[in-house]
Amino acid sequence: MLQTRPRVALFVTCLVDLYRPTVGFAAIKLLEAAGCQVEVPEAQTCCGQPAYNSGDRTTARDLARNVIDTFLPYDYTVVPSGSCGGQISHHYPGLFDDSDPHYRGRAEALAAKTHELVSFLTDVMGMQEVAARYDGVVAYHDSCSGLRELGIREQPRKLLGSVQGLTLKELVDRDVCCGFGGTFCVKYPDISVRMVSDKAKDVVETGADTLLAGDMGCLLNMAGRLKREGAPVKVRHVAEVLADMTQDAAPIGEPK
Repeated sequence: MLQTRPRVALFVTCLVDLYRPTVGFAAIKLLEAAGCQVEVPEAQTCCGQPAYNSGDRTTARDLARNVIDTFLPYDYTVVPSGSCGGQISHHYPGLFDDSDPHYRGRAEALAAKTHELVSFLTDVMGMQEVAARYDGVVAYHDSCSGLRELGIREQPRKLLGSVQGLTLKELVDRDVCCGFGGTFCVKYPDISVRMVSDKAKDVVETGADTLLAGDMGCLLNMAGRLKREGAPVKVRHVAEVLADMTQDAAPIGEPK
């Protein structure tokens, strides 16, 4: 692990803030256990991904400027979401062309020190294991942005392997999209429903009692489909299990 305590800003994300604050608290617990000094900037807003995906570059740039100004002073920005993390680290610089070199340079600087939570813990902070217990059989879904933009595949599995009582069963199509895709599920609802139905079937066939992933959008989508189909599968963000905080909130999609 690093010898000094890096000053880390947690980018909470809209869905964690509005639907699942437990994930934010779990992220803080994990980051502090890894030796980080964690702050949650109050001025943070949406990263702008919905606007970006809808082609509204003006709104996306406005939101990006606020995020850049808010998070750039920290050593690292950490996000419990591959999609929001990918937006900041991969798409922010491209929002600013040569007509705005000041913000393009700042966007590039922030992108270089922005990481998804689990990959930051393992790849940057060198975390090898967690002090957690989860008695159950889990399946893990590889969310598209985390996998394809950020290369997150083995990192969560590495830490899950250290959780006492946990057995991991792999999905047949573990890296196939669940059909959420941000605005994709709104633009193409019929295709989205078919995709998430296939994913739910895959989850049930593993025999797992719990489904984990690293993105709240995917988790909400899959939890909704599993519930509609009457599947007795609990759905949680991977950070909740790694931080040993599953007792602090009902599974996603279930009443509190």
